[in-house]
Amino acid sequence: MSRLLLISNSTVHGRGYLDHVESEIRDFVENRTRVLFVPYALHDRRAYSAQAEHRLHDLGCEFTSVHDVSNASRAIERSEVIFIGGGNTFRLLDELYKNNLIEPIRRAVRRGTLYIGSSAGSIVACPSLKTTKDMPVVQPTSFEALRLVPFQISPHYLDPDPTSTHMGETQEQRIKQFLEENEEAVVGLREGSFLRVEQNAVLLKGLHSARIFRKSVPPVEIPSGTNLSELLEPQESAAGLVA
Repeated sequence: MSRLLLISNSTVHGRGYLDHVESEIRDFVENRTRVLFVPYALHDRRAYSAQAEHRLHDLGCEFTSVHDVSNASRAIERSEVIFIGGGNTFRLLDELYKNNLIEPIRRAVRRGTLYIGSSAGSIVACPSLKTTKDMPVVQPTSFEALRLVPFQISPHYLDPDPTSTHMGETQEQRIKQFLEENEEAVVGLREGSFLRVEQNAVLLKGLHSARIFRKSVPPVEIPSGTNLSELLEPQESAAGLVA
């Protein structure tokens, strides 16, 4: 029953907050209007929720921020859409654990509540936060995240620049290091792109192709519009994606 919209970033260059995914969000939520926003990834939750509230009101949504309610689990149960915004993934996951929201969100999404994530909000929909690039400003109880999908996302994906003199690791190198120690496939999701997960499909949409990484095989480039349903299958049976 799970339906998710997993966005690489909430703002693309030259456009406003959520402008590039406005039509997709409208189509995704349909007539569901009760949105519960999770602002935990940023320090100033009041300012963050105010920004999100203003934008979502433009989309016809009834807005509640989880940091403003006295009973967060009840708010999750009553919501039709859960939207977890971006920021620092470590801070976000730490607060989800501190507020005992991991299991309530899992249960809600599995029974049909829509899930929208942006950047860090997309990462925590995955098995763990291990594909974030963020600084560990806090230490969560666990690196295990919501496990709403069986693969990892690396948002804001940047291709190696052959002309750069920077000697640090590229995002591709870091993802390959993740796969030296872990089994989950990783979607390198470029800015302006997103995944729509529903009805046993994982549809890549948006401005760019994505780069798919799997353990022990070369990465592959997948064009926008592709159904990546193989990502929902057990790793050993998904070899067709990289053939």
